[in-house]
Amino acid sequence: MSVWLPSAPCTPRSCIESKGSVTAVPRAVLRFVTVLVVVAAGAALTPVGKRIPAVAVRWWCRTIVRSAGIRLRITGTTTPTGGLLLVANHISWLDIPLLAAVRPARMLAKAEIRHWPVAGTLTAGSGALFIDRDRLRALPETVASIAGALRAGGAVAVFPEGSTWCGRAQGHFRRAVFQAALDAGVPVQPVGLHYLTDGTASTAPAFVGSDSLLTSVWRVVSTRGLVAEVEVGPTILPGSHPDRRSLAQAAQAGVPGRSPHRDHCTSVAQTPVKIRRTGRGRPVSVASMRIIRHTGTATARATNSPAADA
Repeated sequence: MSVWLPSAPCTPRSCIESKGSVTAVPRAVLRFVTVLVVVAAGAALTPVGKRIPAVAVRWWCRTIVRSAGIRLRITGTTTPTGGLLLVANHISWLDIPLLAAVRPARMLAKAEIRHWPVAGTLTAGSGALFIDRDRLRALPETVASIAGALRAGGAVAVFPEGSTWCGRAQGHFRRAVFQAALDAGVPVQPVGLHYLTDGTASTAPAFVGSDSLLTSVWRVVSTRGLVAEVEVGPTILPGSHPDRRSLAQAAQAGVPGRSPHRDHCTSVAQTPVKIRRTGRGRPVSVASMRIIRHTGTATARATNSPAADA
C-alpha cells in the first residue's frame, strides 16, 4: 500500500462508543432484513437506473435510512440544478444514501468497491466514478472524468477526506477533486453529516478501521434513537476561488457543524504499537504508518505532487 493514501486513525475498538439504549433483538432483526430488501430492490432496478426520476431515487435513499430505524433531518439551503460538486465529511456507509437524499449524484468511489458483493454491482450500476488510489498516474484521468460529468450538467458526490472517520474527529479535505469543479466551472456544495443519540454525537454508525459492513449495519439497526442530520451549507459559486487549494479550504470551512480544532483522533495515542519491518530492515510502528498515510509524506507536500492533492 502506498504511504500517501488517506487513512484515518479511527478504529472500532478505540472510537466507537455505545450511547443510548439497545433495540430489542426481534426489532433489530426486522430492521436488518428490511434494509437488505430495500437495497436489493434498488440493485434489481440498476439496469434502468438512469431512467428513474430523481424524486424516486431520493425516496429510495430515505427509505434505506428509515428502514434502519434512523430518523432523518435535512436542513439548510436548496441545491442548485445543473453541474454541481457535492462534498461532505465521511463517517459511515449511510453517508451515501444521505447525500443522495439531498440530490441524486454520481459517487466517486474507490476501485475496490467494484468487487464487493451486491454493493459493488449497485455502485457500478448507479454510474459511479471510480478512482484507483494505488495509481498516482491515474489521478489526472479521474479528475478529467469528474470534470466531464460536471460539464454535462450532472452532480458528482465526493468525500474529500479520503477515508471514514468516527464522527468525533475528522480529516482535512484533499484538493484534487476540486480541480474538476474549477475546470468545469460549476459550484461546490458543502454538506455536513452528523449522527446523534439523545441529542449528542454518536459514533455507532461509524464504519472505520477493520469494521466489516455487516457488523456496522447490525450495530446501526440495534441502536435505539439514532438521528441522522444532513446540513446543506451555502453554495460556493464558480470563480470565487482562484485555485484548488483555496477552494478546498473554503469547502472544508463551509461544512456545517465542523469544528476547525478537531482534526486528529485520540485513538492514535491509544492504539498499541506493533513493530513491522520495512524492506530495508528498519522497524516501523503500525501507528507511525497510519500517521504517515494520514498526513501525507513531506516530499509530496514539498513538491506539490498528486500525493498531496489526492
